[in-house]
Amino acid sequence: MLYLKKTNWEDAEKEYEYITALPEDESGFTNNYFGISKEEFMNKVLPELIDYSEGIGLPEGYVPETDFFLWDDDQIVGLFRIRHFLNDFLRDGAGHIGYGIKKEYRGRGFATEGLRLAIEKAKEIISEDEIYMSVHKDNPASLRAQEKNGAYIHHEDEAEYYTRIRLQA
Repeated sequence: MLYLKKTNWEDAEKEYEYITALPEDESGFTNNYFGISKEEFMNKVLPELIDYSEGIGLPEGYVPETDFFLWDDDQIVGLFRIRHFLNDFLRDGAGHIGYGIKKEYRGRGFATEGLRLAIEKAKEIISEDEIYMSVHKDNPASLRAQEKNGAYIHHEDEAEYYTRIRLQA
């Protein structure tokens, strides 16, 4: 069974394993914690991620964001990041939701279903009437996952499609 779960202390071991193995930048999903030590994850990163979801201790220019791990029963298969609102940088770039699926789980519908679950969470968090996202043009699978969840291409540049999902009132 697939479900999303916020970053938390109870699952810290599996979260550490997942997040430190996730590449630093893969198709636009950035991971500042690639390869860090377990001690640094437990003492610095995990408390930071939990605080960021509450808007506490944010670096300048950041907005509150919540990381949700996508679980398939007892295995983490993906990570979905929901930004609670947009600033100019996010509005013109990454948008509300970013996500990545572990390589060995790709091509099996996890991105589509995980995004569906993330959109449900986003409806509870964000106040805008559309969810903003972006996708590298060389990542057609991610674009399909977004389109299957109601996204349309709002605009594009040389490297990215910028998509939107309208939220029902």
